[in-house]
Amino acid sequence: MTQYALKIIISATLLVAISELAKRNSFLGATLASIPLTSLFAFVWLYLDSGDVEKVATLSQGIFWLVLPSLALFIVLPLLLRIGVNFWLSLTAACIVTAFAYFGMIKVLAWFDVQI
Repeated sequence: MTQYALKIIISATLLVAISELAKRNSFLGATLASIPLTSLFAFVWLYLDSGDVEKVATLSQGIFWLVLPSLALFIVLPLLLRIGVNFWLSLTAACIVTAFAYFGMIKVLAWFDVQI
């Protein structure tokens, strides 16, 4: 249970740090957010929990393929916001587009027999 609490505290601290830093300097906030800290933490937690490097390698490969469709969020959201669409509607639409991008990527990967 202590390990789960530590995971939650570290993850929450990271999110708060990014949002607080972004209030002061959007470039630094974006830089911290763009570093794959979540993935790094996931690799460490998975390795500490399982000791299985193959699981870590498989997770890393899956993340690689799924980062590509996640980029749709970072394209659609600022476009909608800059043309004046309400924040919540923009965020919802960007999430929906991203979900479709994930679905499309999974279909493309399956077509090429890439398993994640």
